[in-house]
Amino acid sequence: MARWTARTSLVHYEDRLPGLGAWSTVGGVAEAPRPPTNGAMNTLLACDAPAHDWYRFVLSFPPHLVRDYAGRFELADDAVVLDPFCGTGTTLVEAKKMGIAGIGVEAMPMAKFAAQVKTDWEPDPDGLANHANLVAEKALASLTADGLSDELGVPTRENQQLRSLDSDAAKLLIKDSISPLPLHKALVLREALDGERAAGFTDHEQLAFARVLPTEVGNLRFGPEVGVGSLRDDAAVVALWLNRVLTIADDLRILGAQERTSAMVVPGDARDVASCVPVESVDAVITSPPYPNEKDYSRTVRLESVLLGYLTDRPSLRSTKRELLRSNTRGVYRDDDDSAWVADDERVQDLATQIEERRIALGKDSGFERMYHRVTKLYFGGMTRHLSSLRDVLRPGARLAYVVGDQASYLRVMIRTGQILADIAERAGYEVEGIDLFRTRPATATRDQLREEVLLLRWPGPRGR
Repeated sequence: MARWTARTSLVHYEDRLPGLGAWSTVGGVAEAPRPPTNGAMNTLLACDAPAHDWYRFVLSFPPHLVRDYAGRFELADDAVVLDPFCGTGTTLVEAKKMGIAGIGVEAMPMAKFAAQVKTDWEPDPDGLANHANLVAEKALASLTADGLSDELGVPTRENQQLRSLDSDAAKLLIKDSISPLPLHKALVLREALDGERAAGFTDHEQLAFARVLPTEVGNLRFGPEVGVGSLRDDAAVVALWLNRVLTIADDLRILGAQERTSAMVVPGDARDVASCVPVESVDAVITSPPYPNEKDYSRTVRLESVLLGYLTDRPSLRSTKRELLRSNTRGVYRDDDDSAWVADDERVQDLATQIEERRIALGKDSGFERMYHRVTKLYFGGMTRHLSSLRDVLRPGARLAYVVGDQASYLRVMIRTGQILADIAERAGYEVEGIDLFRTRPATATRDQLREEVLLLRWPGPRGR
């Protein structure tokens, strides 16, 4: 079995336009810019903000990466791009901007909603702005009736009764995610949104609500771990929200004029992608699956998921997590059996054994630490299952780009994710075209530089199985 090693990206940067940074040239056509330095590689460029910045998952990969690989794959005008780990829709939005049809598969309801809205450029901008102002007026009137103001620093009445979440929903939140007064204002705004629903506008208004909740209204901070920063006693919730809606309206004035290209987001489990995507319908895959680490991706969108009603209690959270690739110990269940897909994979089995032996040698005995070796097998088993299912939806000659990263989260045992997935893909009948170095990033615990890479595959057709 081949051992795939990373190589530097083959994308070249030639033309430079003032104030915009480096432009990549693919086939003689100048493309939109991308950051030239490692530290900025995952940064959202100002020119990419329309639609992408309406709501963005903190661990999203950047739009310029989608442009790079769409260009290298030389996709035809009638091509279809799939993102089976769709998240908040980076691939779909960028494909739509390039005039390429896209399909996304996503299991987390909040992320799926975001991807759907970010690819909907139909609303009338002026109508959206006018409706948002109507909602804002209603919310402000409700706050006034409560004896409150959206302005910062206005004292509340003594013994003021503030709204709160029901106990089941509140238990899902990270402690101190949002302070009492901003929560009250957010619930008032949510009530105004629910009471003034309008086709074509409400979804974009709700996404703007989700966008401001974590760090502008709430107390969450991302670095990239989700945690609680300084507690914010107050926030101008209605003003922050309205400003975001008006930004969306401004973006729609540009995006709405573009040629209509289809973008579809379907709910589903990426490990069973063939159940929700038509057979032999996909020409390219550009995606970034979760990495094997201790990041619980559901926590990253927890506050907005709860306030928009996508998660209401622990059973709803558990149901959502069961549809996700097993990439962390908080998402593992007793009856999980994806590890069976790699029972004969010596490299994965050796890695899991190494992690377990390190745990025993270090005397680590917590419930989570005891599962590290198991989640490693579940992760690569789930990815094996995904790549197997994916074959049915690919057209012969389809090209694939997987953004993956080395990890050392499990007792500092190095997991060379890209190389292991290359071996798995080869056994599944894919041709491995190489592994590009995307960037390096510091490990949280050791500050060692970990490689973030793009695994490049080609599906030759049914005979490759």
